[in-house]
Amino acid sequence: MSSNPVAETVASLMPRAKEELTELVAFRSVADFDQFPRSESEGAARWVADALTAEGFQDVALLDTPDGTQSVYGYLPGPAGAKTVLLYAHYDVQPPLDEAAWTTPPFELTERDGRWYGRGAADCKGGLIMHLLALRALKANGGIPVGVKVIAEGSEEMGTGGLERYAEAHPELLAADTIVIGDAGNFRAGLPTVTSTLRGMTLVRVRIDTLAGNLHSGQFGGAAPDALAALIRVLDSLRAEDGSTTVEGLAGGAAWEGLEYGEEQFRKDAKVLDGVELIGSGTVADRIWARPAVTVIGIDCPPVVGATPSVQASARALVSLRVPPGVDAGEATKLLQAHLETHTPWGARVSTEQIGEGQAFRADTGSPAYQAMAAAMAVAYPGQEMQYAGQGGSIPLCNTLAALYPSAEILLIGLSEPEAQIHAVNESVSPDELERLSVAEALFLRNYATG
Repeated sequence: MSSNPVAETVASLMPRAKEELTELVAFRSVADFDQFPRSESEGAARWVADALTAEGFQDVALLDTPDGTQSVYGYLPGPAGAKTVLLYAHYDVQPPLDEAAWTTPPFELTERDGRWYGRGAADCKGGLIMHLLALRALKANGGIPVGVKVIAEGSEEMGTGGLERYAEAHPELLAADTIVIGDAGNFRAGLPTVTSTLRGMTLVRVRIDTLAGNLHSGQFGGAAPDALAALIRVLDSLRAEDGSTTVEGLAGGAAWEGLEYGEEQFRKDAKVLDGVELIGSGTVADRIWARPAVTVIGIDCPPVVGATPSVQASARALVSLRVPPGVDAGEATKLLQAHLETHTPWGARVSTEQIGEGQAFRADTGSPAYQAMAAAMAVAYPGQEMQYAGQGGSIPLCNTLAALYPSAEILLIGLSEPEAQIHAVNESVSPDELERLSVAEALFLRNYATG
């Protein structure tokens, strides 16, 4: 990184950043209180609130959101007449999955091979540290030239919408001229990237019942309708032969215009096993950024260990459907539910329930804030031009903020480049990316203030 005072300050702060991320990762802040103690999320929220208070933020508050979680808010006034920038991240994390499969404990930040490993290190506790580093670097080099609001969400990974509903009920709270969402990532490590589109999502639980109770498969199997077999057929109907998503009535042929994603690079990033084909049609970018994608993310059925020779009376699954910009998530939900119900065989009883939803998002990349970010990233990443990419994931808050503040510019950056393996075992963050993106954010705030 080329020498400049902001970059030098951020570099000097990296040991402190590692200590703070270690403290924050230690909280098992999964916002599923049936699996993880509520106290862990509340502890993480207090940590964030204390950090903002220590940086001089005013009106620091733990906001009790309608989904039963807490978001953390703080405001740091800028010079008279200055613009206001909202910085977003979330402190809740995905469950660690199989903790025994982690090379090192998921809630202990561990350095290995030049990366820092731990659940939430990149998604998105590292994003909170990125915001703090940027602000500290500016304070040490002439001051922060804009007003800053920080909001740290407590249930983003659950998709339960607590912060969206809170913001809608308190529309003045998060008002800003520009919003920086620190929950995306570079297309690859070392390539500065802003995310210009996000797919929306819906989560639907489907349940199939066929019998009053389980039956002996020897005595009744062959005639008794098997609920698990019916569920398998229903789920299989959601994909074409090539693996493309096929929800009846949902368009699936859009094309991505922008940065392309080579198949070999994707295979490497996704760690696809040798000989296993990619699914779907069109370019990789088409498939992951511009088209709908269904994923069965959970099935309730007997585990192999301890299974009995029984015909199953009931079975259920949780189905995730990602929808691209231009597709209303509510309409996609109705189409998905209708598809599941229509394709249930043998007259089995079927019920569907939506448990989460978020709209897709498309940014205005021609705005002044994007020009300010491009100039900042050119300094933080010498010799590289800022790229525009899509992201297959969802950040439902983006559309809520876009609707509440239609004149605000929204940028998405962050630490979740492919090597980070977010949501998977052995999630990690690159400290080099954390350092460079913190510099970029600090320089962006300075550029934006004078632009």
